[in-house]
Amino acid sequence: MNLGATIRINKYGISIIVTSVVMVVMLYRYGHPSSMGKNATVVSLRSLLSAAIDAAQRGGRIVYDIRLAAELNEKSKGKTKEGANDPVTNGDLKSHLTMFYSLKKSFPEVEIISEEHDSGNLETSSVSRASTYNSEVNSVITDDIIVPIKDVRVWIDPLDATQEYTENLREYVTTMVCVAVKGYPTIGVIHKPFVNFTAWGWSGKGVSPKLRISESQGGPKDNIPQIIVSRSHAGDVKAVAKAAFGDKTEVIPAGGAGYKTLAVIQGDVDAYIHVTIIKKWDICAGNAILNAVKGNMTTLDGLPIDYSHREQYKNEGGVLATLYEHKYYLPKLQNLREKKTP
Repeated sequence: MNLGATIRINKYGISIIVTSVVMVVMLYRYGHPSSMGKNATVVSLRSLLSAAIDAAQRGGRIVYDIRLAAELNEKSKGKTKEGANDPVTNGDLKSHLTMFYSLKKSFPEVEIISEEHDSGNLETSSVSRASTYNSEVNSVITDDIIVPIKDVRVWIDPLDATQEYTENLREYVTTMVCVAVKGYPTIGVIHKPFVNFTAWGWSGKGVSPKLRISESQGGPKDNIPQIIVSRSHAGDVKAVAKAAFGDKTEVIPAGGAGYKTLAVIQGDVDAYIHVTIIKKWDICAGNAILNAVKGNMTTLDGLPIDYSHREQYKNEGGVLATLYEHKYYLPKLQNLREKKTP
């Protein structure tokens, strides 16, 4: 952050241009936005990205350790609307505790929305603040953006793909953090704890150097789309995909919205489709990273997904996520939906 003045030398002599008047005033009035205390009104997005990475990785270590120790203590939260089991484990709850409170201690005035909830009196003194500095982030993101806290919502998923976690299908499991600004998914972090891989992206700013981004922009190979879908609803989506794109469409079941979105970004599949209700903490981080790599995630009607409100945590319009050729998939799905509308 440049807090001084820029000195420019040209043929006319030396001119001094003050470049940071607004920032100096903000620091004087509110304190440094990377370490927000109570009553703060602005926040550094670069610091929030660094903290999000730290929180996701710390949650991932807990998820990893509990799975290896086989101390899941699995319970059921009931059935989803579609009839699938909705499990919760020690991994979910302890990851939530660390991710939520590490972020809350660093940014107490920022609203944080988690899939899991606190139960009873929790001891949080052992949870340290999430780090607001990350060398990789600072090497990629050379400048910062300061925004009003009232515009920010942080969505966290302490353990994505819990069902697969209980089945020891480790490759699908992720921990995720998303920063939405005025409802727009701006910063996303997806961490894979069992391979120790972290993908992050900031829309308009940059992405993790370790993230593999597909360079193929030619559409489905041999005009046969590869569609990745939820394991728990594979039959429903398979029928939709084949009706929309043809009988040769290859449908690939997988667990975890984070895993599926990364598969799209990496070019392992052409598109991710979800046709039932999905919670916004499942898709916000992937949505943000897609935005950062100029991909798309919309409802099946082509509408952007808004992440402004805690109460509106369900996305009921389905999901279409692509890196390229969104316009190829969207009209076919819309035509199919219009045919089904009486």
